Amino acid sequence: MSKRPTTKGRPPAASAIAPVKLLSGGNPQIAKADGHAPVLAYIAAMPEWKRAVGERIDQLIADELPEVERAVKWNSPLWGCPGRGWFLGLHCFKAYIKLAFFKGASLKPPPPVAAADPDTRYLHLHSMDDLDEAVFRTWIRQARRLEGWHASKPKGRS
Repeated sequence: MSKRPTTKGRPPAASAIAPVKLLSGGNPQIAKADGHAPVLAYIAAMPEWKRAVGERIDQLIADELPEVERAVKWNSPLWGCPGRGWFLGLHCFKAYIKLAFFKGASLKPPPPVAAADPDTRYLHLHSMDDLDEAVFRTWIRQARRLEGWHASKPKGRS
């Protein structure tokens, strides 16, 4: 009986995910899935300068939160804390990347763009230069202590 190679402790290669199509506005279409592999596939499919920004965001989050959970839902990668929910979502648009901090109103300083949901705050990145890594790292450290967004809970319920 031969042993099969394992990826335990390592995410599968992004190339193991089905080919990706870009939707209007340049957002990669990725099937809903949990884990690092679909997030890597999404990032690999991000067009132009956005790919380098996506890679850097994923790395900064992993540096600050080694136990981070990842998933792709609704064609957007999500990052979360085990047992605490999702704290960040990313979405590509033609001219920028939108980072959604689901409890961003509780972060100090809060991300600059308000959302319809009073808890959520956005950061719009038009280039790598728009990412202040020191501030982003503080947001990740703060977010890990907050209860995140849970996709399975109806809005308005705890």
